[in-house]
Amino acid sequence: MIKGIIIAAGYGTRFLPATKTVPKEMFPLIDKPAIDFIVDEFIQAGIKDILIVTSRRKKILEDYFDREVELETIFKKENDAKKLDLIKPRDIEIYFVRQKEMLGTGHAILICKDFIGNDPFVVAYPDDLVFSNPPLTKKMIDLYDKTKCSILAVENLEGEDVSRYGVIDYELKENFLRVKSIIEKPAKGKEPSKMISIGRYLFTKELLDYLIEDYKYHQKGEFYHINAINKLANTGKLFATEISGERVDVGDKIGYLNGIIKYALTRDDLKEEVLKILKNYIPKNC
Repeated sequence: MIKGIIIAAGYGTRFLPATKTVPKEMFPLIDKPAIDFIVDEFIQAGIKDILIVTSRRKKILEDYFDREVELETIFKKENDAKKLDLIKPRDIEIYFVRQKEMLGTGHAILICKDFIGNDPFVVAYPDDLVFSNPPLTKKMIDLYDKTKCSILAVENLEGEDVSRYGVIDYELKENFLRVKSIIEKPAKGKEPSKMISIGRYLFTKELLDYLIEDYKYHQKGEFYHINAINKLANTGKLFATEISGERVDVGDKIGYLNGIIKYALTRDDLKEEVLKILKNYIPKNC
């Protein structure tokens, strides 16, 4: 059984002052919070157990995934099946754990170790949304089923500067991308490829074992998972799958705006009116 983990403990400082009270994971793309896109992607891939890593200021996430009894009562009285369908709980198990200090992704995964057990698990950040068919997580699980190894989701940024990303060095093995290593923020012109790692991973229990080993020697500050990933790569048990569709980083203002427009244009109830609005802002001579 493959489990899902969503890392949602960050401060969201790029969206202050709004994130003083509303977690950025709850920022809606029209009427659907960003985190819902990840949960739906997990569900479409067959994942039934999801753990969300939060922090003290994010109890609203727990409330959102709980039942809304008052609204259920009102909509039942009104016999409004459509609205009831919008708020009904999903047929999955969602758990929460708090990261009491912002100590990095490696630490966030470690506090999930009891939830993980010996099972493979997918890690996602709500900032990185991928609009694709099949869903990205499903594509990763399909590759895992073939290799029984950990999987990174990657994006090809050929022709672009990749110096602010984690970039993979890889080789083709039986038509699969086998990851040899991942280089964090390589100097421009020194990158091993143009394939960047994005915020989606499928890890086997081995990754957790490497994290536990590394954490024994960690001194202070944030604890990342890059060293454990490279240890995994050194064993030959790390592969990558290139995303299809479009990735949108809703963790910054322009990316968030892009995400709203992108999602709106996928909806039959909104597309026509959204196109009209956009045309109003485009000079006629363009």
